[in-house]
Amino acid sequence: MAKKASDHVKYYKNQNGPVIGTVCRDIIERDGLYFKDLDGSGEYKPFDDWRLPAKERAQAYVNVLTTDEKIAQLFISDWRMGKYPCGVEGHQVIFDESGVLDDAQVHGKSIFGEQHLPGTTELIKEWFARHLILRANPTPDDMADWLNQLHAVAEECRHFVPVQVASNSRNENGEVVFGMNDAVGIFAAWPGTLGIAAAVRGGNIGLVDKFADCIRREWDAAGLKKGYMYMADILSDPRWQRSYGTFGEDPKLVCEIFSRLIPGIQGSSHGVTADGVAMTVKHFPGGGARENGFDPHYQMGQWNVYQTEGSLQKYHLPGFQTAVNCHVSSIMPYYAKPSEKKSASQTDQNGNAMEFKPYGFAYNKPFIEGLLREQMGFEGYINSDTGIVHNMGWGVEMLDKPERIGFAVNQAGVDLISGLFDQQYGREAYDRGINGYYETHPVPEGFQKEELILTEESLNRAVTRTLTEMFALGMFENPYRNPKKAVEAALDKRDWESALDAHRKSVVLLKNDGTLPLYEEKLKLKKVYVECFYKDAQTAGKVTAKLREELKDKTFVLTESYEKADYAILMLYPSSGEYFNPTKGYLELDLCDGKEIPDVDMEGRPAETTHKETTLSGAGRIKEIADAVHKNGGKVVGNLNITLAWEVGNAEPYLDALTVGFDTEQSAVLDVIFGRFAPVGKLPITLPRNDEVLAVDKQGICASPNDVPGYDKDRYMSENLKDENGKAYAYRDAVGNYYELDFGLTFGNG
Repeated sequence: MAKKASDHVKYYKNQNGPVIGTVCRDIIERDGLYFKDLDGSGEYKPFDDWRLPAKERAQAYVNVLTTDEKIAQLFISDWRMGKYPCGVEGHQVIFDESGVLDDAQVHGKSIFGEQHLPGTTELIKEWFARHLILRANPTPDDMADWLNQLHAVAEECRHFVPVQVASNSRNENGEVVFGMNDAVGIFAAWPGTLGIAAAVRGGNIGLVDKFADCIRREWDAAGLKKGYMYMADILSDPRWQRSYGTFGEDPKLVCEIFSRLIPGIQGSSHGVTADGVAMTVKHFPGGGARENGFDPHYQMGQWNVYQTEGSLQKYHLPGFQTAVNCHVSSIMPYYAKPSEKKSASQTDQNGNAMEFKPYGFAYNKPFIEGLLREQMGFEGYINSDTGIVHNMGWGVEMLDKPERIGFAVNQAGVDLISGLFDQQYGREAYDRGINGYYETHPVPEGFQKEELILTEESLNRAVTRTLTEMFALGMFENPYRNPKKAVEAALDKRDWESALDAHRKSVVLLKNDGTLPLYEEKLKLKKVYVECFYKDAQTAGKVTAKLREELKDKTFVLTESYEKADYAILMLYPSSGEYFNPTKGYLELDLCDGKEIPDVDMEGRPAETTHKETTLSGAGRIKEIADAVHKNGGKVVGNLNITLAWEVGNAEPYLDALTVGFDTEQSAVLDVIFGRFAPVGKLPITLPRNDEVLAVDKQGICASPNDVPGYDKDRYMSENLKDENGKAYAYRDAVGNYYELDFGLTFGNG
């Protein structure tokens, strides 16, 4: 495709029907209507007809595609944009003739695997890849140009299938984290999902409708039609690195949010529409049931553990059932595998004992075909988590790569495998079913040949499901978008104002002795000390300087000496662990600097050796600053950014007022502190009391069950840990309030 597709799209308007958009594809006229020639035959075929149901068209079209074209559509992987760095050291972009696509070859290596890849044009035309993951953070017009170009190249193939590009969420504020939230700041930036939940708990469920509608319009305007979002996981072990991507610990709230979020983003409660964005809800059957917080990206986190009888049904499945009821387009199983040895009895939807086969959930037929499809009624497609064939194949390590593909697709019912473009291994899995491979090669012990091959039936089933999504989204008719309109949608002031309103509503007031609000008249001519704390001291210094610059023209006097301050405002942004890397010990939740904690052994149990952890550089200075200000008769206000369920015992006792946000804009927090907005948010999670309630014994058993959310943990904890009110788990502050689910003060009841 030599020309820039965005400048050469031709449109054909059907009366009472969809607009057909094409760059070079032939158009068929029939019954006074326009249809795109999908198979290149020049003849009208039923699958060309947009009047027919999407599933019917997909079932017909899959029989036209070649085996290699279908195998290519089993895989989805990261892909690069020409104008944006791909992250591979030494990579030099070679632009295609349009100046949009990167046609250079690249040797890619990540936590998910390693592969030598072609240029984009070859990937689309020769490899027939049709599912890509966008990690870059482009402007809306660059995104639209790039997506348009991909579709235009796909139109040059004999059989036209548009390119479905998926992305993790792009509408929340916070740090860019590869594999979680790959982009921020281009589309309207709302608070983190925990912040959405905090605002909703404060009585603002209508906020979800605005959030969903904003996402749908912005993404559709740019042509981005697939979102790896959102997490229906219930936060039950607070040491899970992905806590901040959840909507908290309350299954009822998650169900309420998803009942609005999915129809709002996808376009209807009956499935995706042409102006909707397809969602992939994750991570079935609930990633929150982590064994002491270990993440399944690495070996120690490979198990889902359900120590508490009935916890699977009570806490972890309801959100996914709501997603199924709302006809979510696809669901992503987690990497982990269920542990029968470490779990109590769990039941399926029919009340029967749940079968715990020791395979990662993408390989786990009882969970995918039995529980999710047959019992819960899921009709969409299964998109595996990234890397199951290569590095995170928990439970199937004894299988080679073609066998893992066959086992996932043919046996468990996976339809799209995320990780690498493994067409070669997929073809091998297919050929082994017809070339007598297992007549000369042993079948791995515990498996059957029929489970390990890729059959024509399973291949057609998988591709039919993903094609159905694209037909329903209208991508075969018109996948093209106007870059200018994409920019307009992303800059819509109404969405940014709604997002900022959500930021304000997400702030939760946990403690207040009457210090807040700090109205201007209260602060007039007072000396105010401001400091920001981060895990990294250098970052803290830069952000502190920026905040002081923003506050310098107020009615109060900024001072750099807290010993002279009448008020101190401390902004706390702790961080713990890394998303893709194991910690030496359990993920640290204490607000600490250089704290000595136990290592863990290869079985995930406490070891004799120790190491030091820092979550907040200079954490000890919080008390030092507070003591000095209090000596002056002054007051100290703190704000804590919650990305994990932090232990606040090293901060709260020294603060006269404490607010929390959830990747909340600093300006929104300051609006609450300075009395420009009265707090309404409520905690969507419970903050643990201290290390004691998270202690792990020599057998690896936690004092508070990993599979039970914070609001219910007390039911299963030792009586020796409980106070006079029968509470053990939640943090209790200096005035007796418990920082538990649904707690939050207003200015009137501080």
